[in-house]
Amino acid sequence: MKYEQLAKDILKNVGGKENINSVFHCITRLRFKLKDENIANTKEIEKLDGVISVIKSGGQYQVVIGNHVPDVFKAVLEVGGISAEGDDSNVPASGNIFNRFIDMISGVFTPVLGVLAATGMIKGFTAMFAAFGWITVTSGTYQLLYAIGDCLFYFFPIFLGFTAMKKFGGNIFIGMAIGGALVYPTLAGISAGDPIYTLFAGTIFESPIHVTFLGIPVILMSYASSVIPIILATYFGSKVEKGFKKIIPDVIKTFVVPFCTLLVVVPITFLVIGPIATWAGQLLGAGTIWIYNLSPVVAGLILGGFWQVFVIFGLHWGLIPVAINNLTTLGSDPVLAMMFGASFAQIGAVLAVFFKTRNKKIKSLSIPAFISGIFGVTEPAIYGVTLPLKKPFIMSCIAGAVGGGIIGFVSAKVYIMGGLGIFGLPNFFQPGAGITSAFWWVVIAIVISFILGFILTYVAGFKDPVEAVVEETNVTEGETLIERETIPAPVVGEIVTLADVKDEAFSSGALGKGVAIIPSVGRVVAPAAGTVTTIFPTGHAIGITTKDGAEVLIHIGMDTVQLEGKFFTAHVKQGDVIEKGQLLVEFDIESIKEAGYDVTTPVVITNSGSYLDVMITDSKEAKLEDRLITLVI
Repeated sequence: MKYEQLAKDILKNVGGKENINSVFHCITRLRFKLKDENIANTKEIEKLDGVISVIKSGGQYQVVIGNHVPDVFKAVLEVGGISAEGDDSNVPASGNIFNRFIDMISGVFTPVLGVLAATGMIKGFTAMFAAFGWITVTSGTYQLLYAIGDCLFYFFPIFLGFTAMKKFGGNIFIGMAIGGALVYPTLAGISAGDPIYTLFAGTIFESPIHVTFLGIPVILMSYASSVIPIILATYFGSKVEKGFKKIIPDVIKTFVVPFCTLLVVVPITFLVIGPIATWAGQLLGAGTIWIYNLSPVVAGLILGGFWQVFVIFGLHWGLIPVAINNLTTLGSDPVLAMMFGASFAQIGAVLAVFFKTRNKKIKSLSIPAFISGIFGVTEPAIYGVTLPLKKPFIMSCIAGAVGGGIIGFVSAKVYIMGGLGIFGLPNFFQPGAGITSAFWWVVIAIVISFILGFILTYVAGFKDPVEAVVEETNVTEGETLIERETIPAPVVGEIVTLADVKDEAFSSGALGKGVAIIPSVGRVVAPAAGTVTTIFPTGHAIGITTKDGAEVLIHIGMDTVQLEGKFFTAHVKQGDVIEKGQLLVEFDIESIKEAGYDVTTPVVITNSGSYLDVMITDSKEAKLEDRLITLVI
């Protein structure tokens, strides 16, 4: 097995099979749900040949592999004896509300996105063939191809019933049955003819009633291709099913639980959940367009410029369901349109790096990254080439913003959820209109994004790893790529999270990202060479700026300013140039405790916003010289 050793190394460093709740993959990443992320050895995983990077986002431990992730995923399952996706339905999502939302959205949509893109591509190419006159819309060829392309989207509630119910921990076939009921063909025919009466007449919620259920009016909606109703219905269904499981005897659970669940959930979905969810979806779509219409150019600049940043942190998952909802409720979407130039800007920057760098490793990485980027898969380009070099990534974002601004200016939209990269061009074919001027403007926008990404990167240049390695680390050419700044522990002791600090200014992250240490030795040393930018007269807090620009605040204890310098001895003053490991402050731990003060010491990066990420060590113990904080530059 080609990736057997890589799979073994990954499994070992994530904490083994016993630490895995589930694992699945997207286009470029293995997505683990771990029982304890602190066990995973991120540093060792990032060193593995075949791993591009590790990202922690949305409650997932994501190992970025690249284009061959399906093969690595298969090897991980075989080597670890793991069933695909595992079973984490009973594991509560971790993190804040936003992280849990991202985890839910990715869990529902990720399994179906590949097939959704594939069928969308078929639908897009079918429309393109008709626009070019290669086939006619009345031909059998067109009808069959259109059926292949439209089938998944039309019956989307059934597919989402499967994935959503699996995510919510219910019976997946109950979820599919709920979805099937929503798109049942006979119900569409009931709405023909004159209504019995009309509800909410004269309002935006005006609804003709053609049928009742036990005398209760049923507001019939079109649920084909819908998203929000089935997700809410399956969530409700999972709770109802669990309730029935508790009261129905085991001997008849197999058929009585689904029987009772469907009898409760489906009517309530048609009576309440479906109409409310549909109206919510329509309002969401209208709200998105309203914001977009405030300034399509500005919207394009923002989405086009920051899309790759969103991808890095997994934030794009918050926008994908909005785009799908727009397609289902409005028939078109501007969100996915405006980010379309970003991948072409990225490969333009990669091509410039290929021609400019003298580092053989970077050159070899650039070629496959460029090829995969043509087809819209940009993670190899981002993590392998542009992000480590910093400037090329920034230049690609600028070029992507220009492309997004152009697309916003001409109000171009996508009409299907189709392919990525060059395969995404058919997404812009407007049904019934074929190739419009907006389509050609999209082509112009991606060409400009590509050329601008190339030119900006080539002219702005970058710190070539060949020079950086020889000058700064004195190792062989092409061996190391500097992409991070490491801040070692300045204090010895037990590591705790900032959230555990009993001071809202620190625990809320208002002063910056970082970590805290409960010291066992009353000495603070310089974690890096730099300058003392501030030191309080009391000696309880000191701020330094490292040579690489990190602004580090070390605050000894909580409210210790009230000690007025008692029990603290400062060995440096403001403006001093310091060396790594130099003694900065000494303090008497026991005396501070006896005085009634907490000695927990936050170590915070006050300019966290200047970095792409601030990563904290997985260790529970702080030792001098050991990595405490890693800054992704």
